Amino acid sequence: MHIDLNNSAPARIHGDVAIIGAGAAGITLARRLLAGGLTVVLLESGGLDFEKATAELNRGYNIGQNYYELEDSRLRFFGGTTAIWGGRAVELDPIDFIRRPWVPHSGWPITAGDLRPYYKQARAALDLPETGPSQAEMASVLPQFDKRALTTPIWSFDGKADRFSFARSRDLVEHPRCTILTHATVREIIPDEAQRGVERLAVRSGRGCDVEVRARHYVLAAGGIENPRLLLASRRASPAGLGNRHDLVGRFFMEHPHARGGRIVGKSAWFWLNAFKKRKAGGTFAAATIALAEPMQARRGLLNTSLTVAGRRPADARQPALMAAYQMIRHKAEPTVSGRRMWRAAKGGVNALQGIADPLRPWLLNRMGKLDVALLVRAEQSPNPDSRVTLSDELDSQGVPRVKLDWRTNALDVDSVRGLVDVLGDETRRLGLGDVQPAGWLSDPDRQWVTDPLISTHALGGYHHMGTTRMSDDPRHGVTDAQTRVHGLHNLYVAGSSLFPTSGWANPTLTIIALAMRTADRIIDEARGTVTSSARASDPADVRRRVTEPATCDA
Repeated sequence: MHIDLNNSAPARIHGDVAIIGAGAAGITLARRLLAGGLTVVLLESGGLDFEKATAELNRGYNIGQNYYELEDSRLRFFGGTTAIWGGRAVELDPIDFIRRPWVPHSGWPITAGDLRPYYKQARAALDLPETGPSQAEMASVLPQFDKRALTTPIWSFDGKADRFSFARSRDLVEHPRCTILTHATVREIIPDEAQRGVERLAVRSGRGCDVEVRARHYVLAAGGIENPRLLLASRRASPAGLGNRHDLVGRFFMEHPHARGGRIVGKSAWFWLNAFKKRKAGGTFAAATIALAEPMQARRGLLNTSLTVAGRRPADARQPALMAAYQMIRHKAEPTVSGRRMWRAAKGGVNALQGIADPLRPWLLNRMGKLDVALLVRAEQSPNPDSRVTLSDELDSQGVPRVKLDWRTNALDVDSVRGLVDVLGDETRRLGLGDVQPAGWLSDPDRQWVTDPLISTHALGGYHHMGTTRMSDDPRHGVTDAQTRVHGLHNLYVAGSSLFPTSGWANPTLTIIALAMRTADRIIDEARGTVTSSARASDPADVRRRVTEPATCDA
């Protein structure tokens, strides 16, 4: 059942589980919980497509290093930012989960093995093979690096651009135990009198209708900026917000910062441009990247940073007209259904041309001195407690404080890129595949991160918001425990990349889905301890009865 609160607003809604946010995490949770026999209330702040007035709720303030406008850094409608997701799917590496003595604040409370079965299921949910393309399948085109120095991990690509859209979620809409609320902004998470759990959610529609949602379990799945924002804004019990006894909510904000790492020069341009292009492998489209091997990371004290190789204009050049036009469409067109179609059509045109012309076209341009064989950095950012999300004194139209983002990279982030580029240079010379010329900023004694608008349509980072409700078994070091439950609150869970204690280099979506499945299983197991009461809440007739009383709305 779908209820648009802008059209019809019941005063109260009950369910077994209330999920805040209908992106990849929230939708995955809903499907898993319904399969487990529970009643789900799925709340989405936006509607079914982009609306400028709703997007304005994202507006905030960047007070740290340069970052995207916060209003544009995430999408607030059903399906979330997956509506413009590039489809890259890859697992975190085992080293990402362990405590690394050279990386302050590293270490997850779970292991790579704990997520392994969920990764397989997450890949299946994206219609991908159970395991990604193997190194053997790509070996004929990739450089044969010393495995003690460098690895060549491989991305798979989900080919369904609108996988989490409302149109593709009819299973949820038509499910008798699922209630989807759109235009349902959660203003506050309200704890019970003992402050040991959540009692209810205070929800408001775009038309000013107040709705109360009650459940036995609650999951916050609104993204790496909105998750801490809502916890910090829920100040009824404490001025510091919910789950913030140790001042950790909003800290450790991480991105995957992008940069130009340098270039490869010599007579091997064709090899490099061909090796790292997107191609069909293992039953899916795939592309390789370059990362430091785990022994090399440990020996040199570096992060698990990555880079790939592609043709790009030199750092002092101008953007080519075709790419400039594509970027204008990508960033200026509103991300409505039609806007996203236009963007995908432009991207498809560019990809089609590249498929026909590459690597010949960039090779020829390189020979003419108009294109570099460039190193495109997609870095791990080290966890930094001073890189954080806080609240401003300004309220949005729903009465929720706007955020301030103080994004900070540090010297270890820069040193890790320099280390990766240096090791790549060693291996490139050993293999007789040219020379690596590191970017100048990597030698700057100030060790400040420097971006380059010519390297990517996302020059600053991947729009990956991570770390702000990090996991740890110790509440002095994390907001949630290993089961993703907020410390001190028995029925409030978190989903999404805000859980990540470290980011690795891998795009987060596959891990988000895997963690959401794991959290859903935990909630199902707990709910089975109260079968009698859960069954009553799960009765479709009872759910319908609970959502008929009209809400009070502003005039």
